[in-house]
Amino acid sequence: MRRTVLVVGSGGREHALALRLLASESVDHVVVAPGNAGTTLTPAEWSKRGKTLRSTPLSPLELARSERIDLAVVGPEVPLCAGLSDQLQSLGVRTYGPSAMAARLEGSKAFMKRFADRNGIPTAPYEVVTSLVEAHQARERFDEFPVLKADGLCAGKGVVLASDPQELEQALDGMLSGRWFGEAGRTVLLEQRLAGSEVSVHAICDGERAFVLPMVQDHKRIGDGDCGPNTGGMGAYGPAPLVTPELFVRLERDFVDKIVEGMAADGAPFRGTLFAGLMITSDGEPSLLEINVRFGDPETQVLMNLLDGDLADVLDLAAQGCLSAGSVATNDLHALCVVLAAAGYPGPVRSGDVITAIEAAEAVEGVHVYHAGTRRVGDELHTAGGRVLGVTARASTLQQAQQRAYQAASCVRFGGMQMRRDIGARALGTCAP
Repeated sequence: MRRTVLVVGSGGREHALALRLLASESVDHVVVAPGNAGTTLTPAEWSKRGKTLRSTPLSPLELARSERIDLAVVGPEVPLCAGLSDQLQSLGVRTYGPSAMAARLEGSKAFMKRFADRNGIPTAPYEVVTSLVEAHQARERFDEFPVLKADGLCAGKGVVLASDPQELEQALDGMLSGRWFGEAGRTVLLEQRLAGSEVSVHAICDGERAFVLPMVQDHKRIGDGDCGPNTGGMGAYGPAPLVTPELFVRLERDFVDKIVEGMAADGAPFRGTLFAGLMITSDGEPSLLEINVRFGDPETQVLMNLLDGDLADVLDLAAQGCLSAGSVATNDLHALCVVLAAAGYPGPVRSGDVITAIEAAEAVEGVHVYHAGTRRVGDELHTAGGRVLGVTARASTLQQAQQRAYQAASCVRFGGMQMRRDIGARALGTCAP
């Protein structure tokens, strides 16, 4: 019997997961709830083999009650923190994604920092405040302007790097008052700034064991050269040459393993994707910035091109707590993703622009175009969100992957389209392509 897999979510991460799961030998059908325009179409190569990819307006719980689902894979953090994995498993659906108890690692930055302290995981000095009075007192304990982080979930928008006293004061007032992020911002983390390069560490975990995936680097700022406001991510590449084999071992031992062991000791074993954001300082020292409890976006678009084998089997084993040393296989390729964003992003975005020439982009060798903020209107494809598409290429070298991705991205057209032109440039020691 072949599997039917449910993927929960609607972004580029979920489209990439759905296509990679559809490629698994053990899978015949993938259904995405709610999905996007990309997840409504089965690629011809899989349709010929009798496989199907589709979207559904049904909620994951409704779908679990009405159809046979062999494995559920939960993409976004919000349903994980709300306990969707627990609910699906109570209905008898094997689910890849942490419990609500384990998802607190992302649901509360204050919880995460205290967890790191308890378990000896290197992280920057911090203070947790709930009022302006506390914030002003805590500010005096930092030599420079601290990073401000809303405690709760803010869709990647809850971090402020103030450059002057007025900006710092405005951000603290906007967050603590609830005006900026609602209840998620009423508790604020003040954290010492760290200089260096960020790296995304992903691991597939089964509660006791973890398999660390190739290291990926994301690009958070909207503009070239890391200028402008933070976004959910404007592009990524991997494997990241910044992470040497020696550093890889250290990140696995001092971060991933300690997180998995600590959660097990706390009675909340972590089964799902652990995604730790780390800063590698100029002297080569890693420090934990954040813990996420799901695959990153756009990191997933890169990672799905670096994995071999039957992904559904791997995630199913992790959900059962049965990972083994040979469960996960990677290849020797490189991948790079360029995000195409809508007009106005990361602020209020314009929707409804017509998207053209995706077919021309996908005709470039080694390229997949993953949908995120898209919807179909009749025969047309329209923008319907901030990050619209993730043009992703893989190749035998990072430079070739970069060239293919930008060649493909240059084919796509829609009004107000934004993209960074320097994804991977720092790793290659080059200017924007």
